[in-house]
Amino acid sequence: MTLPESDLAWRLLIPRHWIDRAQLNAAAKMDPKRVKVYMRTAIGVVALVVTCAGPAAAQRGGGATHSGIGSGHFPAHGPAAVGDASRGSSRPAAAGRSVDAHGRWFGHDSGRQDAHYRIEHPWQHGRFTGGFGRDHVYRLAGGNRERFWFDNFYFSVAPYDYPFVDGWLWDSDQIAIYEDPDHDGWYLAYNARLGKYVHVMYLGPR
Repeated sequence: MTLPESDLAWRLLIPRHWIDRAQLNAAAKMDPKRVKVYMRTAIGVVALVVTCAGPAAAQRGGGATHSGIGSGHFPAHGPAAVGDASRGSSRPAAAGRSVDAHGRWFGHDSGRQDAHYRIEHPWQHGRFTGGFGRDHVYRLAGGNRERFWFDNFYFSVAPYDYPFVDGWLWDSDQIAIYEDPDHDGWYLAYNARLGKYVHVMYLGPR
């Protein structure tokens, strides 16, 4: 049996510069079944290396960790108040409502006059008393965007923010609640895994 030198699997198994011509000729005389086994093993090893290299490359320079968004970080404080004047949206389009590693809140700059968050009777179900900020982390225990819960507290996501909860894991994600300085009746729920936040309304205890 003569094994073509151009065979990709063979080159992966024994690179040309590792062996001399005599070794290559000797290897080519191996039993065909053994050659096939070696070639399959080489392809499997290369595939494994490529698979493992992907996540490592993402951690070095890609994904959420590259922009400082997500990866389990909780902001030290909520956003600054905007007041009656709107500053417009300064958030990156792809990031949505996000908070970076430096605690900068993107997208919370529409001001108190934003009609999307006007409530006729703010806090009609009472005020949330479970604790705010990164020192009070909660694990979601179930529900959906219309009604979700953790511990003994129930919330609902503002309809205008529905697009920002795509990808939330309602039975396992960790969140923290922050006070909203501009929109009465709303709180901000921050998802540490995704680095995203949304406006939520407290619905009271279980």
